[in-house]
Amino acid sequence: MAKGHRSQIKRNRNLETKDKRPQATAKYVGIPASKAKIVLDQIKGKDVTTAAALLKYNPRIAATIVGKVLHSAVANAENNLGMDVSKLYVEEVIAGQAPVMKRIRPRAQGRAYRILKKTSHVTIILNER
Repeated sequence: MAKGHRSQIKRNRNLETKDKRPQATAKYVGIPASKAKIVLDQIKGKDVTTAAALLKYNPRIAATIVGKVLHSAVANAENNLGMDVSKLYVEEVIAGQAPVMKRIRPRAQGRAYRILKKTSHVTIILNER
């Protein structure tokens, strides 16, 4: 039987299985996940400086948000994990669906059309080469 209280056992288990890669997440971003994925697919597998340059000159609105998340992930790698920024690359990108805000648009003859304002959670995971 395991030693210690169940909360201590869970804490130790979670520390052992925790991912050591630097990452950053932006939650409840007001952009649909499908539109964020278009931008994220362009930077996947690229080194950090190339990815930042691509995002800077990308005309899509999602590029500014993804750029902020990338900058935050680089800062996490440098300050929290002590990694070398010149060796970092974008290993994994995730854009998942977040809650949908439902709004109503009045239409003719007393009808109402529904407007779905989709949001997403954007995550960028880096790694060293």
